[in-house]
Amino acid sequence: MSTVVMYGSVSVDGFIADEHDQPGPLFDWLSSGDVPLDESGALTVSQTSYDHTRPYWDAIGVTICGRHVFDLTDGWDGKPPSGIDHVVVVTHRPMPEGWDPDAPFHFVDGVEAAVARAQELAGNRLVEVAAGDVGGQVLAAGLVDEVRMDVVPVVFGSGKRFFGSAHAQHLLADPDVVLQGNRVLHLRYRVRR
Repeated sequence: MSTVVMYGSVSVDGFIADEHDQPGPLFDWLSSGDVPLDESGALTVSQTSYDHTRPYWDAIGVTICGRHVFDLTDGWDGKPPSGIDHVVVVTHRPMPEGWDPDAPFHFVDGVEAAVARAQELAGNRLVEVAAGDVGGQVLAAGLVDEVRMDVVPVVFGSGKRFFGSAHAQHLLADPDVVLQGNRVLHLRYRVRR
């Protein structure tokens, strides 16, 4: 069974977007270096960030997100981001009208069904769960194996929380990755069970 990773860039005070769903400077680290992170050359990071991020991106087979993120990104125009093979969208609504049913997007009702579908599709690759409400629900369901955060030196004060509306305590192991890049601190924690 593939590893399930909750991931996102996050402010020091725990937000993945402001109250208007804007990430502000949370992705500035993706243009703060001189090492191209992908073939487009649009993303340039420090060597440390490249060495940490590129292998992670290459290992992802499926991303799980909520319908809100899907709608905000216009479904990435039917092409999963960053070379990912499939996207599983947690939603109670049907796929958008006119959506290409052959696009590698899967619309499911509920986080348990989303993780099960994602693991089928991922094979031996990682299942990534977007931080936020859906990520918090997957964590609360006990289905997250590790948490990865790209902590950016900004304080939002309010907005969309990294762990969504998770209200119970969840213990994480000590971080097994702590790396400083340009304008970012990369952290990885295993979830204690």
